[in-house]
Amino acid sequence: MTTPETEHAPGLFVRGITPPLRLSDYRLIAFDMDSTLIDIECVDEIADAAGRKAEVAAITEAAMRGEIADYKESLRQRVALLAGVTVEQLEQVYRHRLQINPGADELVQACREAGLRTLLVSGGFTFFADRVKRRLQLDDARSNLLEVVDGKLTGRLLDQAWGDICDGAEKRRAVLQTCERIGCSPQQAIAVGDGANDLDMMAAVGLSVAYRAKPKVRAQAKVAIDMGGLDRLLELFSPA
Repeated sequence: MTTPETEHAPGLFVRGITPPLRLSDYRLIAFDMDSTLIDIECVDEIADAAGRKAEVAAITEAAMRGEIADYKESLRQRVALLAGVTVEQLEQVYRHRLQINPGADELVQACREAGLRTLLVSGGFTFFADRVKRRLQLDDARSNLLEVVDGKLTGRLLDQAWGDICDGAEKRRAVLQTCERIGCSPQQAIAVGDGANDLDMMAAVGLSVAYRAKPKVRAQAKVAIDMGGLDRLLELFSPA
């Protein structure tokens, strides 16, 4: 049975926890990227450059709602439709369409000051994830690598040292590996996401946060931020 939720403040809901919490009790915070740290789904915006946004966005939406069981296959299908997009078009998406979501800077800074390690784990692409990592001064990032030949996307993904595609299982693995590396329990970790491929990592940690999330994700999170920015999470923590 799902634990009933309580409205802690307008647009901020909690389930199974009693604020105020202490940020210093946690050692790691892991963020999804697309529609969590940033305000777009990068694959959809890249597809717009290829004239295939509606087709790709429909697959993305179904995957994020959890209606497509095989996330890896859904991503391969979408990436295949991006063949021919140029690196310059990726730059245009980053410069002109991608915005950091409200409150992200403030939340990351507060976590950093409290001594938490910061991790970005994304089903999106390194082209954007590495830039967002630098912009927000995050410690680590794991995402998917697009193959580029002669300045254009081939429609394929490249394997990386840790595996092939960063899906829900890989996000969970990255979080648990980071916990082990820094010497903390998964119960001392926070995971923030919005889509179905965030559920595995959210279930593995002590504090799961749904940010303007899909219903399936929101229903399973301990914290749901429905209004305002990511920094609203800080309302659940004591000042000291």
